[in-house]
Amino acid sequence: MNWLTTENTGSCAALNDIPEVGYAEFYDDLARRLADARYHVAHYFALPSGDRLRFFCLLLDDREGKVLLASHALAYYEETALHPALTALHPALHPFERDIAERYGVRFDNMPWPKPLRFPFDRCDRAGTMDNYPFYTMKGGSLHEVNVGPIHAGVIEPGAFRFICNGEQVLHLEIALGYQHRGVEHLFGTTDNRLRQACLSETVAGDSAVAHATAFAEAIEKLTQCERHAQLERERTVALELERMAMQIADTGALCMDVGYQLGQVACEALRTMTINTTQAWCGNRFGKGLVRPHGTDHPLTPEKARMIRDNVREIARRYDEVRRDIKSSPTLLARFEQCGIVPRDEMLRIGGVGQAARASGVARDIRVSHPWASFAKCLHHESIVKSQGDVMARLTVRCREVLQSAGHIDRLLELYEQKYASGPSPCPAPDYTAALAPSSLSFGLIEGWRGETCHVIITDAEGRIAAARIKDPSLHNWLALALAVRGEGISDFPICNKSFNLSYCGHDL
Repeated sequence: MNWLTTENTGSCAALNDIPEVGYAEFYDDLARRLADARYHVAHYFALPSGDRLRFFCLLLDDREGKVLLASHALAYYEETALHPALTALHPALHPFERDIAERYGVRFDNMPWPKPLRFPFDRCDRAGTMDNYPFYTMKGGSLHEVNVGPIHAGVIEPGAFRFICNGEQVLHLEIALGYQHRGVEHLFGTTDNRLRQACLSETVAGDSAVAHATAFAEAIEKLTQCERHAQLERERTVALELERMAMQIADTGALCMDVGYQLGQVACEALRTMTINTTQAWCGNRFGKGLVRPHGTDHPLTPEKARMIRDNVREIARRYDEVRRDIKSSPTLLARFEQCGIVPRDEMLRIGGVGQAARASGVARDIRVSHPWASFAKCLHHESIVKSQGDVMARLTVRCREVLQSAGHIDRLLELYEQKYASGPSPCPAPDYTAALAPSSLSFGLIEGWRGETCHVIITDAEGRIAAARIKDPSLHNWLALALAVRGEGISDFPICNKSFNLSYCGHDL
């Protein structure tokens, strides 16, 4: 089968240049490729195109660093026809096929999970509601169900968790989301205001504002085909790694809290505050909102800010390393974290897991290595941190080591800044919100956020306006990993399993 081959640093693709093939050919070729662990799907979605639906697939070749694009089409009068479900062979495709079926009524034959994914406002079947979600059931005199949510006891976003237990042991967990579907993707096409679109990207998942804003900016800049200043790339990478440090430290503290290790919790809360306050001192917002904008920045580094960030990051890394060592030397903590919530490598591969959760199960999936962009493609040598145990402790260990690794990346990038611009502010240009976008084109931004692979795909119309946006937060894949992690565990271990993933509700409910 013919695919259009590009790279993460390549330009946008004209829609007419993306090969369109029959579904049978697409199915056979993709099914064969996905049997090889070197391939995985970054995005797969459908969009109305005249009197038909056109399906687009972004396939990543992790060995060669290539991005493969292809499509197939379906006339509206064929929408009730049965198509073989790729999910039946490769469960990693389940969120994509469920989304397509829910939005447009496309039916997939032999689909093992034909359930709503998000309950969007513009879904095809309006009869399906949150109140009649078809939870999986099991019968047995010794079994009972435990419902959690959608209103949680803590300050948390809404989601429903249905446990089926035999005594304390969890036999099955099903997670239903979509309670706060906000129509974020739809909003990108309702305005031509580029600044508003950039602000929208920051709201996809508030704790990943820098990651999503960077992915959006990457996609826009490919459509304008304007060259980007190398220092702008370095500053974005610093912001991204600061976000990674802040959230991994926060998750370390949350895990300590759930097992009653108050010293670790308080220390991590203080270090997380120090990290986000560093971001605030840079751009005026603790979560980095307003820092990443297409083609430029309103907050270029100055020598004073660079020294402040560098000094703070070194101190945070030093103190966090002490917390990490204390955790590793605590038999009580190790007894709770080790051999708990295991997701084996084969299962993580099957469901398409990404990010540090996948790397903790031995799946070396990291965009910074396989499809590097910006500084990771030019001046940073990144090596993924991979563990094989797949348990809570492995996920925590990956987090701990990534905090220190990110601190090293930031230090290196700021060292380069000081060597070049020690006497004045960086030469990063101001943002450009008016640059024309290539018409009738597809562009993507693909980066490694702190949760994992983050993908923004933008389609333009014949006038160069954004016709559609499709966004993938890494949580889309990893919610199923959480459900697998708690099987066979005591229900009391769910909180630490949940914290060891820390997935995004709103990043799912787009």
